[in-house]
Amino acid sequence: MTSAQARDAARHILRVIPLVMRTVAAELRSAGDLPAPAHFGLLTVLAAQPRPLTLTELAAMQGVSLPTMSNSVTALVGRGWVRRTVGSDDRRQARIEVTARGRDTVGRVGRSAEAHLSERLAGLDDGARQRLKDGLQVLLTVFADTPHCAVPVRSARPARKPGPRRRAPGEPATRP
Repeated sequence: MTSAQARDAARHILRVIPLVMRTVAAELRSAGDLPAPAHFGLLTVLAAQPRPLTLTELAAMQGVSLPTMSNSVTALVGRGWVRRTVGSDDRRQARIEVTARGRDTVGRVGRSAEAHLSERLAGLDDGARQRLKDGLQVLLTVFADTPHCAVPVRSARPARKPGPRRRAPGEPATRP
């Protein structure tokens, strides 16, 4: 594949995948099956993990700041979908794990999304359906080994600008 063909393929992927996801999300919302679209992706990521993760690990995976991840986890805890547990090795570091209710939610919403997608794809003939499966298999092969934690954590706030020096207690104020 030439670089021009690769860019063309990339443009198609970047146009099609978000369209599919927006369509499915809209259908799930209209059916009342998507309780919290902003946090559902995080719940899905957590449910797929073989072990509980720290906030730092989750923030890196999602490419967000620690305060943003903390707020998201707090929302998931409030819905009963995840719980924070304190590690026995380091009590300062909480680990986040999915609850049974969270796993049930992932399963229910996943089944609903699958049903909505099935309805959309039902009109495809056998040849189109096979080409779609083949193309998706290519994407899976290309992206399956992508490390999810390679995304750098972005800061939620800009770096603090240096200001005037603070006086020590008891130090007299001076004027420039």
